[in-house]
Amino acid sequence: MSQHITVVDYNPLWIKKYEEEAVLIKEILADNCIAIYHIGSTSVPGLAAKPIIDIMAAVRSLEKVDCAAEAFSKIGYEYLGEFGIEGRRYLRKGGDERTHQIHIFQMNDWSNIGRHLAFRDYMRTHEKERTQYAKLKIELAQKFPYDIDGYCDGKESFVREIEELALSQFDGTWEKMYIAARKAQKERTLSSLVEAGSVSAALLTEKGNIYVGVCIDTACSLGMCAERNAMANMITNGENGIYRLIAVDRNGKAVPPCGACREFMTQLMPENYRSIEIMLDYEKEKVVTLGELTPEWWI
Repeated sequence: MSQHITVVDYNPLWIKKYEEEAVLIKEILADNCIAIYHIGSTSVPGLAAKPIIDIMAAVRSLEKVDCAAEAFSKIGYEYLGEFGIEGRRYLRKGGDERTHQIHIFQMNDWSNIGRHLAFRDYMRTHEKERTQYAKLKIELAQKFPYDIDGYCDGKESFVREIEELALSQFDGTWEKMYIAARKAQKERTLSSLVEAGSVSAALLTEKGNIYVGVCIDTACSLGMCAERNAMANMITNGENGIYRLIAVDRNGKAVPPCGACREFMTQLMPENYRSIEIMLDYEKEKVVTLGELTPEWWI
């Protein structure tokens, strides 16, 4: 039997379904998982959609993903390899009444990662196009209830047009910074007294370059936070103007810089430190300025 295509009104429970499935996926991918995202129409509040949760993961190694095919099968997924898109690993769940789809890309495949995020974010912020897209999908679902090729072909032109427009407006630097920080993050024991890598950080300079660093923990006070390590990397490469910063803990959560790192940034940019943007919650896209974290400076 062919896949049954239905388009329904937006359901806020789709977010919860994504979060529940993301936990299972991260458990299987383990340390190979760099980032995971809710994408597709069910990730856009207010948009009518096929009730299929689309999930995208960025990983260190696609080969390691291939080795996890059996683990995905145990939680109900068909493992279909690239399935028409070079450099992707595609998995689906639910058979003809599909419930979930996973699209996995290598962490440096920004062309694929970026276009999915750009389209999602554009739809979230543009009501006119969101309404047009919903209307088109409803009409196509009624016309092709059991013809997925006809349905997809019918919306191809619209999707490509919006995707091109979305990419032209998409910033994407927070995503690039997060992936860069996670890429550098790897816990390692350097000696019996020194460990490193449980926390990582990435900063974006005023010139548009990204520098990363990891924490170095020692048996005394000679260690260094990931944020200051990233700043040292920046300074070593001849820059000193920070525009954005994100620090990430071992669980992939954004964490605020410590007091010492805030002070270092403030002394590095005493005239305009207040404008430095700090990511506090990557999943919820919560950003504050260093001025808000450090409202009164001692000098």
